[in-house]
Amino acid sequence: MVRTPLTPEERARGERLGALLRAARGERSMVEVAAAAGVSAETLRKIETGRAPTPAFFTVTALAAALGLSLETLDAAARGADGSRRLTA
Repeated sequence: MVRTPLTPEERARGERLGALLRAARGERSMVEVAAAAGVSAETLRKIETGRAPTPAFFTVTALAAALGLSLETLDAAARGADGSRRLTA
């Protein structure tokens, strides 16, 4: 199966999500947060750096819970300044 290339908007949305997760992680280690969310540190690293711009919904919800973020906060961050794209769309 060949995956359709991501649009520039999808890549930008992934970068915004990664930046929010990194900021929310603060001084906590990547390993600590990943373990709390039940994902690998490598998965978290890829999301934070934008290398995995479209993570699975359950991965996102687990990370949000581990970081004390609401899905609404993640959605707003993913939409960016213009509000035109929704994380849940």
